[in-house]
Amino acid sequence: MATAAAGPSLDDCLKLLRAERDEQKLAGLLLATKFCQGEDTDSIVKVYQAVGSRFLRRLLMTGMGKTGNEKGSEDKEVYLRLSVTILAAFSRVPEIASSVEMIDVVPLVAEVVSKLPEQSVAEECFEFFLLIAVATEQGLAKFYEPKVMDALALSISTLPDDSKSLELSTRLLQLLVNKLNMDTLCTTTIQGLASMVICLAKLFCVHHNAIKFDALHMLSSLLSLKTMLLFDVLRSIPTRVWATHIRVGITSILQNRIVSSEKLQALLLADCMMSILGEDWLLQECDVSCQKEVMPVDKFVLLILESARVEVAVLLNELAYLKYDESPKSSTSREDSIVQKQRSLAIAFSLLEKFIKLISNGAEDQLMKESTIMKAISGLNETIGIVLDFLQDSKDHRQRKGDDLLAAVRIIGSYLAEAPHACKDKTRHLLGYILSIEGQDESSPFYSVCFMLPMLSQITLEADGCRTLASCEGYKSVADCLLKLIELGQVTNEDTGTIVLACDTIINFLNNRKNLQVQVDTGLAKFLRVLPLWAVQSRDLSIIMVASCVCALILDLTSEQVLLSQSDFDISSIESLSHLFIASLDQKIGDDDSDLLEQQQMIISGYRRWAAKYPIISRNIQQALNIPQLN
Repeated sequence: MATAAAGPSLDDCLKLLRAERDEQKLAGLLLATKFCQGEDTDSIVKVYQAVGSRFLRRLLMTGMGKTGNEKGSEDKEVYLRLSVTILAAFSRVPEIASSVEMIDVVPLVAEVVSKLPEQSVAEECFEFFLLIAVATEQGLAKFYEPKVMDALALSISTLPDDSKSLELSTRLLQLLVNKLNMDTLCTTTIQGLASMVICLAKLFCVHHNAIKFDALHMLSSLLSLKTMLLFDVLRSIPTRVWATHIRVGITSILQNRIVSSEKLQALLLADCMMSILGEDWLLQECDVSCQKEVMPVDKFVLLILESARVEVAVLLNELAYLKYDESPKSSTSREDSIVQKQRSLAIAFSLLEKFIKLISNGAEDQLMKESTIMKAISGLNETIGIVLDFLQDSKDHRQRKGDDLLAAVRIIGSYLAEAPHACKDKTRHLLGYILSIEGQDESSPFYSVCFMLPMLSQITLEADGCRTLASCEGYKSVADCLLKLIELGQVTNEDTGTIVLACDTIINFLNNRKNLQVQVDTGLAKFLRVLPLWAVQSRDLSIIMVASCVCALILDLTSEQVLLSQSDFDISSIESLSHLFIASLDQKIGDDDSDLLEQQQMIISGYRRWAAKYPIISRNIQQALNIPQLN
């Protein structure tokens, strides 16, 4: 009895694939779909070697209508589906997926998915993409190209919920974000990343499942890199639909009962958006074309603020418990928890710092309702009080070193710069301790003083503030900070602003010293040597004037004879002081510049007080100004 005829074998398939005519190769590929399934790597490799990459690329382009051959729409659809199926099968073999020929076909397949194919075709396309991206760094790099990412972004944003294609595309995006190499970023790559951000923003907005949280994590990871090139590209995008998408997504996260870690990610994303588009991003009108209901501006502002405030309160409480609680716990586990809490706290503090600037500008420019501003100020007052309580707890436990403590000082300083008399009792009680706080890598307090200078320069305008500074000898901390800033060598514009604030604080303090009836440390005399050199070299009139004021007031504390008796002070130092005073007094200042006029008058008044104690300086000034005495 004859046996039934067996179906075509793999050898039959390979013969067809190696044939000369396209019809035979096509028949071979149709057969190959039966042998390129599962994990039969040997069969897949044999089929790949037989068909060759050139024919497969030509078949794909024919299916896309790019070869010029007039094929019917049904034929093209068959060719497209077949080529994508075979490509996906080939890419399951790492050696094939890593080949240049397979990598080069990625842009074509990306174009296929951008034209909204059937879900089965889209699924195989994204399987192909994922396998190519996993195989080699060269394959991964292909997806950062703008045309590829633009096409993917267009497709991904339209994929249906819970589809396999969406799952695969999300895994691809996660891989691209996690494997991003900052050292290889260029203008071309940045354009691709911008398209990725836009794509992720839409996913974050429209989905309400795990995809939403995946998009949130990817967005916060990308944008928290603080890549200025990427920020510039995002700012230049004409429409702000992507920003509205992110706003809607953040609102959804913060409005619902979601674990704290996810809310922190949403707050980090809000902080990044304010870094990109400015603090007033929260106040900008949304692009309604996103077709999503958007929370009113004032409510959104308060939602972000209240969420950040809650996180700060919780994190500070948890940090204090971890650092000071005596209950037994693994040292490694405790330290890991502390580090994680400190990182989370840094996110919330950064956002609050931007909020402080936003509220200050919003009040000036009337960008927010008055009721919103008052609620925000009340909330910030309460939070700063909680931060001060955290520092009080740290002081009680004799802790004054740590980046979390320094971060607390920074946020306090930022707020008190705008509201110097807020939380007055707590602040002034802790001022000495605050000025003694060091960052983890600091050998002595510096940044803590810098952070507090805007507030100190304001409260010392009044005798009560000077009294507070004197009671904790805070003026010495300010003096040490000023000396370090000047001795930096290359002083930046930001450093110059901090130096001026330190000088203003010392000026205010010395102006009030008689009213305070306190003995001021003559150690301030060291500035008579360093300030003149720095100020004259700057050639900035405002710096010359403020430095002259400081020196004029310090000269009240000593005499020329005492100065010249010191080992680090000689006649050249006296000459430098003389040049500084001459530079400040030999200025024709207009009546419209009241600050400079007031400073010049302060220098003249100082000269009249101590001229007799400083004969060399007095003689140099009189000769330079060509007058017998200063009137």
